[in-house]
This record gives sequence, structure tokens and C-alpha cells, in this order.
Amino acid sequence: MAWGPSTTTTQSGLDGYFKITERGSSVSTEVRAGVATYLVMAYIVFLNPIILEPLGFEPVAVAAATALAAGLLSIIMGVYSNYPVAMATGLGINAAVAFQLVIGGGLTPKGAMGVIVLEGIAVTVLVLLGLREAVMKAVPDSLKLAIAVGIGLFILFIGFVNGGLIVGGGGTPVSFVFPNTASSAVTLLGLLIAVALFARKMKGALIITIALTAILALIFGVNDWPDKIPAPEFSTLWQFDLGNVWDLGFLTAILTIFTFMLTDFFDTMGTATAVVEQAGLTDENGEIPDVGKLLLVDSAGAAVGGAFGVSSNTSYIESSAGVAEGGRTGLTSVVVGLLFLVTIFLSPLAVLVQGPVTAAVLIVVGFLMIGFIRKINFTDLEEGFPALMAIILMPLTYSITVGIGAGFVMHTLIKVVKGKWSEVSGIMWAVTAAFLIYFAQAQLDSWVN
Repeated sequence: MAWGPSTTTTQSGLDGYFKITERGSSVSTEVRAGVATYLVMAYIVFLNPIILEPLGFEPVAVAAATALAAGLLSIIMGVYSNYPVAMATGLGINAAVAFQLVIGGGLTPKGAMGVIVLEGIAVTVLVLLGLREAVMKAVPDSLKLAIAVGIGLFILFIGFVNGGLIVGGGGTPVSFVFPNTASSAVTLLGLLIAVALFARKMKGALIITIALTAILALIFGVNDWPDKIPAPEFSTLWQFDLGNVWDLGFLTAILTIFTFMLTDFFDTMGTATAVVEQAGLTDENGEIPDVGKLLLVDSAGAAVGGAFGVSSNTSYIESSAGVAEGGRTGLTSVVVGLLFLVTIFLSPLAVLVQGPVTAAVLIVVGFLMIGFIRKINFTDLEEGFPALMAIILMPLTYSITVGIGAGFVMHTLIKVVKGKWSEVSGIMWAVTAAFLIYFAQAQLDSWVN
């Protein structure tokens, strides 16, 4: 039985299109589920401008475009795939755009968004050719998990740094500072609020944390109430450059696009499988019926996010909140999308979410992503050591590319040393060779010159 929107059912309207009764749900349940999912996702509208701050875009414009992209893509996902999976700007990828591509990589803000557009187009082509799952199967599960964990640790570290709790110097590369400024005090109080809300399993904990911490920042004088709240605007739309990344050199450009593509790859499949399985919509083999529709919208979402100047949009694991409320169809995602479109009118409030306000949220989000580490077997050298290299080098080098590359190279090296050549896929051989050249570029250039 296909799970897509029905065209032959005798039911009419929303029920007939989304198969609401067929899946044991109701319109009111789907609406309630959509509200639940929205409440645990809405924080991204106010968090994304802070993460993308190094790009120099107007915070209000980033917030408005973030809400617009999430709204449109969630609606399309619901209507086209008929799954209760909502979309928004992906955490981790947006941090990498800011700190790896712009600060560390030397790309312009438009060039960084161009990378996201290119990787989104590449993933979409792979989906259309039916090759996306083949690429995913070629990469060991331990490395897939390590990518998520490494990005989580990266985000957590950024949160501590942005919040003023970790600083450079002091006789060591970095050191912890007990709150000695109003800004760092707000960060610590925000973190305590977030932990308390999560401990109480409060719905919408992240957005509540942002709101309360913003109020504390005003009270402590860290942020000032603006003279006027600006109107929503969309100056980030179409702010991308497809040519800038190629100025880094062909190999570096290809590997940069590839690493961001991998991040989108694994994040989507893990999220989609978890949410759809939770909803009881997988088939007897545990697979997602008509998964191509879901993957196509998600892949296109990466390119749309880049074109909108807000980084890659992807399926959100927070969609599980709606499923827990009974959501079983794409109508849940449509409701989420409509609420995000309404949120555009709240985007001017992004001017209040500055400085340390979101640092605590970054730390908590990083913690949630690091949870995948429990699935990696560190007692097995073949699985654990490559994963460790990927995890630890991402935050230490401020580079997802370096982390993924180190993990891939180490995985292949250990397999070769143990005589397990046949267990290394052709794709892994090719990617390992490319990363070895990437790491040796400086030495190779010195030989050539």
C-alpha cells in the first residue's frame, strides 16, 4: 500500500487527501500535533540569526527568511510526502557555514550560501538518480553517528565560547571562566533555566529559554531595548554566489561541498527513519514507503535554504513531538508550516536575541546531539578510533571537513592494516584518497613550487 496522498479514496477533503481516518487520526489531532511540533521548533527563528551573525546579515532578515523557508518547506513536505515531518534550518550545518566557511575558510557570506546551494543540488540529483541510499550504505554507521556527535560537540563548544564561559589564554589554549561579567552571568543563568525546563520535560523548553534569557539580558543591561522594532524584511533572499568556493581550488571546493552534503545525507535519513517509525508508518521490513518523495523535498530544502541566505533546511527530529501527540499524516507538517509563516511577523523580535541570549540554547542543543555517542562501540578499534578522530577534531579545528576527513582516512587505514581490504567500499577508497590529497595540499604545493 502506498502511503502518499490518496486519489482513489471515497473520503473527501482533508481526510481523503491525507488519509487521516485511514491512519487512525483526526483533523483535530493533526492540528494539535502540528502545534506541538511547532512549539519545539520555533526557537530556530531566533537562534539562526545569532549563529549566522559572522555573515553580517541583518538579524531580522535572517529570522524572517528562516521562518519563510521553514513554512514553505514544511507545507510542501506535508502535501507531497504525506508524512508528519517538518523542516527548518539545520543546526550544525548553519554553525559550520559561519565558523568553517566564513571565519575559517575565507569564503564570503554569499560564497558560503553558494556552497549550500551546490550541495543541495548535488543531493537532489543523487535522489533523482536513485543513488542517495547507495552512498549512505557505503559509509560505516559508526562514522555516520560520529558526524552528528562531532557537530553536537562543535555547537556546544561554540555556545561556551559565545557565552564567555570559555576563553583563550591563561596558560592553556582555552580555559573556563566563572561568570565575571554580566554577559557570562546571563549565559550561566540561561543554561540553568534550560536544564531545569528539560528536567521538567517542559514543551517548548528551548523557545521559553530564549525568551527568559532575553529578558535577563535586558535586566542585566547586556542588551538594550531598541528605540524601535523594525518591520520584517527579506534582504537575505538570493544572496548566494556559486563561484566563490572554486577560488579555494578544485579539490578543496569539491571536498567542502562533499562534506556538507554528507552532513545533510545522514541527518535526514536518521531523522526520517526515527520519526516515521515512531508514527508506525514503516512497512513490514522497517522501511519507509515511498521514501523518495520525502528525500526529494528534504534535498531540495538544502538548496532553498542556501538561496534564502539561511543555510540548509532539513527534516527536524523535533517532529517526533507531533507524532507523540498523535500526528500521523502530512497535515501535521502543513500546520507547522502555516505557524512558521505567521511567525514571520514576529521576526523583528530577533533584535532582542543578541549576545549571550542563545549561548545556553547552543549548549543544550549540542548535548542533545552528542547523545548519539552511546551507539558507537569504542571497545572496537575499527569502529571507535575513526569515530573518535571525527568527533574530537571538529571542535578542536573548527572544521567539519577536517573531522570527517580524519575519520574516513583512519577507517580505511585500520582496515588495510588488518588485511580487510574487501570491506572498504569503492566510494570509501575514492573519498579517502581525496582527503589524503586535501590534507597534504600544503606539502604538495611546496614540492610543485
